[in-house]
Order: sequence, then structure tokens, then C-alpha cells
Amino acid sequence: MCLITLAHRAHDKFPLVVAANRDEYYQRPTRGIHFWEDHPQLLAGRDLRAGGTWMGITRHGRFAAITNYRGSNPAPADARSRGMLTLDFLAGSVAPADYLQAICDEGLRYAGFNLLVGDREGMYYLSNIEGEVRVLEPGIHSISNGLLDSGWPKQRSAETLLAAALADPLDHEQLARSVSDRHEAADEDLPDTGVELMLERALSPQFITMPEYGTRATTTLAVNSDGCVEVREQDFHAGGVAGESRSLSFSLETEV
Repeated sequence: MCLITLAHRAHDKFPLVVAANRDEYYQRPTRGIHFWEDHPQLLAGRDLRAGGTWMGITRHGRFAAITNYRGSNPAPADARSRGMLTLDFLAGSVAPADYLQAICDEGLRYAGFNLLVGDREGMYYLSNIEGEVRVLEPGIHSISNGLLDSGWPKQRSAETLLAAALADPLDHEQLARSVSDRHEAADEDLPDTGVELMLERALSPQFITMPEYGTRATTTLAVNSDGCVEVREQDFHAGGVAGESRSLSFSLETEV
């Protein structure tokens, strides 16, 4: 993912609401959200090249999502795919904070990342740029390709729109619109991530449309207080042309 906004315990009836865009090269093989054959409890998309995932949730309420950190040092030649960090948590049983603490020491094995992991008890954040496990406080948060809540223009507008979209019942189309703006930010508002100005501009919208790279999917997720999970995903092709859409729902299970 390259833009994640989430309402974490910001609404009495919805302990978790997420609206997110996955930005990636169009040629990278991908499968959209589905329950995995090799991990039946896991609902997530799958990177068919490296095997990991960018965001997912399990039937037991484990949630994880990851974005790249732009401007970090190059990853080592033998770097592991960042999507495996997400998958390892979702497929495992280690408590979220313990999981992040355990990978702090090996963070330099990966290119720069921002990782969110959580369960029904809480949500936590780690970036290997910062190297510190943080507890996510209740409220509305966002991550793009800088650190958590960096305040980039695309994040500020997404947070405002997500807050306005919190209602009962939730409208997933409105949630998706909160991360759908294709306008570039003004030059004076652009972050400085070490890339040239033309590229910084092209990467500044919420929804990116570049010739070979762009927003591949918009995913919205809501967990209500009764444990019902609803997930919707819209695929996009080059140029931002809409492709397949998917909707799934299930009830969280109690772990035994």
C-alpha cells in the first residue's frame, strides 16, 4: 500500500475502518483479496512474485498493512520482501507488540517500510527508519511513504474525508472516494523525499496514474462492534481504468 487511512477506535460501532490504495508497477503479478488456500483464515491480496501481501485480516481479527518508505537507503542485495513481514504476522499467533519488537533488530534486512499490526486488543506501528514500536492511539491516522501521520497533503485530505464518512451504516463507496483524488499537490506543499521534482509531483495525488506505475487497487474495510467484517476492493488498470471489483464479509471467530 502507498496510502492507508484508518479510524482506530474512533467510532463506538466501528472499532476499525480502513480506506487504502495499493500503488505498484502494473506489470507486477497480483491476485486480489481472497481467502488463501494455504492460510484459510486469511483474507488478503497476494503478491504473486514474492508471495507476501500488503494488507490483510484474519477470521480471528488479526490485521496488518505495510507501505514502502520513500527516500531510504537501498535494501541489501539479499533483502527479504517487505510483504513477508505482513504475512508472517497474519499467519502467526504472536501478540502484535511482541511481533514488532522481535523484528526491530532485523529491520535493516529490509528496504524502508511502515508496518501496522493489530488485533482486537490494540494496534501498533513500526518503521525500520525510526526503529521504535509505537502504540496507535484511538483516532484517525494515515500512512503514505513517510512516517506515520506525516501530514502530507494526500494524507490530510484523506483523514478529513474518512472522518466525514464514519456513519452507521457505512458507505464503502464514500470510503473509497476518500482516497480517490487524482490532483497533484501544490509545489509548496510537496514533501521532500529525495526524488526529482517532476516525480514528487506525479506521486503526490492520493490516486496515482503514471505510465508504468500507479494505483492498482482501492480497498475499504470495516469491522463493527459485533465482529462483522466487510471488505470491498476495486482493481484498476493502467491509466486508472477500473477493472474487477470484489466484496466479502464474514464474522470474526473466537480463537481456541
